[in-house]
Amino acid sequence: MQRYGDQAAFVSAGGYHHHIGLNTWESKGGSPPAPGTTGLFHTAIVYPTRAALAEALRRVREAGIHLDAASDHGVSEALYLRDPDQNGVELYWDRPAEEWPRDADGGLAMFTRQLDLDDLLRHREI
Repeated sequence: MQRYGDQAAFVSAGGYHHHIGLNTWESKGGSPPAPGTTGLFHTAIVYPTRAALAEALRRVREAGIHLDAASDHGVSEALYLRDPDQNGVELYWDRPAEEWPRDADGGLAMFTRQLDLDDLLRHREI
């Protein structure tokens, strides 16, 4: 929704002034935790629909934010990026449970495949 130079960003779902404020006021120049150590792996933010996630992707691209990955997990579709402190952020939506992939015994059969971003964008709300 708004940036404060390269020091802060305020994000929102649905146009509210901000639901989350991210800043580097105390952390600029600090190092993120090394892999395999304690610390935040990532924050996950769930969107209510595929169209809402598609709109989030449009806004991320418009802001010039790099995606680390985009995955289809069968049960969900997810976008992965980094906040200003290099913490991981996941933006995702869950498919309805009746659409989840199942194995022959009825167990959950999740997977990780590359998400088709062009297809996702075609399904955004306009």
